[in-house]
Amino acid sequence: MCTFVEFPHHSVRRRIIDSLRYTMKRRLILKLSGALLIIICAVPFFLSKPKGQEGHAKDRLKAEKQAKVFRNVAETHQRTGAVFTYKKPGNFEPKNVEKRTGPGEEGKAHYLSSDKKNEMDQGMMEFGINVVASDEISMNRSIPDFRIKECSHWDYPADLPKTSVIIVFHNEGWSPLLRTVHSVVNRSPPEFLEEVLLVDDYSDKEHLKGPLEDYIRQFKGKVRLIRNKEREGLIRTRSNGAVHAKGKVILFLDAHCEVNINWLPPLLTPIYLDRTVMTVPVIDGIDKDTLEYRPVYAGPTHFRGIFEWGMLYKETRIPNEEIERRKHTSEPYRSPTHAGGLFAMNREYFLELGAYDPGLLVWGGENFELSFKIWQCGGSILWVPCSRVGHVYRGFMPYSFGNLAKKKKGPLITLNYKRVVEVWMDEYKEYFYTREPLAQFLDAGDIREQMLLKKRLGCKSFDWFIKNVAFDVLESFPKLPRNLFWGELRHLVSNECLDSMGSSPPKVVGLSHCHGMGSNQLFRLNAEGQLGVGERCIDSDNSNVKLEYCRQGTVDGPWQYDEKSMTLYHKLHRKCVALVAESNQLKLATCNSADNAMKWRFRIIHPKY
Repeated sequence: MCTFVEFPHHSVRRRIIDSLRYTMKRRLILKLSGALLIIICAVPFFLSKPKGQEGHAKDRLKAEKQAKVFRNVAETHQRTGAVFTYKKPGNFEPKNVEKRTGPGEEGKAHYLSSDKKNEMDQGMMEFGINVVASDEISMNRSIPDFRIKECSHWDYPADLPKTSVIIVFHNEGWSPLLRTVHSVVNRSPPEFLEEVLLVDDYSDKEHLKGPLEDYIRQFKGKVRLIRNKEREGLIRTRSNGAVHAKGKVILFLDAHCEVNINWLPPLLTPIYLDRTVMTVPVIDGIDKDTLEYRPVYAGPTHFRGIFEWGMLYKETRIPNEEIERRKHTSEPYRSPTHAGGLFAMNREYFLELGAYDPGLLVWGGENFELSFKIWQCGGSILWVPCSRVGHVYRGFMPYSFGNLAKKKKGPLITLNYKRVVEVWMDEYKEYFYTREPLAQFLDAGDIREQMLLKKRLGCKSFDWFIKNVAFDVLESFPKLPRNLFWGELRHLVSNECLDSMGSSPPKVVGLSHCHGMGSNQLFRLNAEGQLGVGERCIDSDNSNVKLEYCRQGTVDGPWQYDEKSMTLYHKLHRKCVALVAESNQLKLATCNSADNAMKWRFRIIHPKY
């Protein structure tokens, strides 16, 4: 059975059930349990039989050693809510796992025969995933355990909160979607899994109608399906799923994932201790062509989520401050933000925060909006190394935004970013407009309700967030100097524009017809001499003009533009950018203000969306 639901467009009802008293009670229990562990350790020492002086000294050293071990256990228990068992497997570790054989088992790549290439290409175009290969792999396939060794030695609380795993989908392939469902049901302790809630964002594929409703009946109510009455986009549909979820905790997954061994208890335990915590698993990769399951990082190296000023999500190694907070490499650690697709939260807390901003459309920027809101309004985000989930990264979006794209004028994702920075980033928003100057012309819509929410929740400033949580952002992406010039860079003779050609570095840049829409023709020259396009920089090897990766942690560069002579000068090589007519290529040449081949004009553009 499935249910059609009305969608709450403008706000999500505030629902406050959990009280501070519950949290304080939980912490008191943890403190008492820690003290009890130390007492248990000390009892054998006090009950031991009288011995000589040497025997007493040995017993005392032994008891002190045991007390230290149990004290560490108690401290870890109080801090994490879990107990590290050292040599013994943890209480939720799987037992007697049967080895499976077949296509894709153990997360191995599955290759198709050459006669299926046309079918494979068609599936890739339709779903962004090789669904032909996926269909040949079992829904219940085995995947490798890429956790660090410590992870198999944690005992988690036996009374963790029940969870609704929410999976939003739109025109998803059959087997990728259902393999996600099977992996959740198969690898989650049933006592903690309230439901798998499938939320259909107005799909029109036949296999996602009656056949899907029939298929999920085998789960006997554990898997529930609701449908939007119109296309709402990922962001709003997730908020909708949270409203209709039954679990105390909501856990969002994308519709093409596979959860790994003992993934759920590590995510739930920090929330069990503190309802204002968001927990995030390590996200491994599943190859879109072969369905091979690969670890995202090798070994125990840990990363956390940050961002650059154009609001592109980045990851960086965790700083020493976070390493020193933990006794075990496998313990959760703080992160300023998250990638967006996979995380868990207390349901009522999510709704108290207003869920996602209902003014955000489709997808994009919602990860930053929720991250900033959580941190600035009293919560925190923890990445959990012992929880791993595989995710298929598609090479392109296999469907359009439909009528949603017509609701706003301009690029939807940039519109979302603008809305987020206007609400949450205070004076730091100027660095976004320096990096994305066209955003100043976009209408982010009415943000008064979001500003009132921010005031009502008593949220801290973005400056506090940067200095206390996201301090490593400025190490990788310093504050941006103002732009001296920005816009299209048009060659005076050819009347064409400098163009990054949509390529990845290192790549020679060229000229193309001036389209006036920005993007790969939107260049910025800042006060420190950096010539940038998007997140990349322009440089030269004394001959060719190239698109390069910007030097991390720097905002300066070698360029200077002279408005009078209309020349673009490279200070290091002491040459100017010229168009070679014979080859139609850009080169550095000895500057000559009379040579029209070296003349360029910066012009601010204002696209009409």
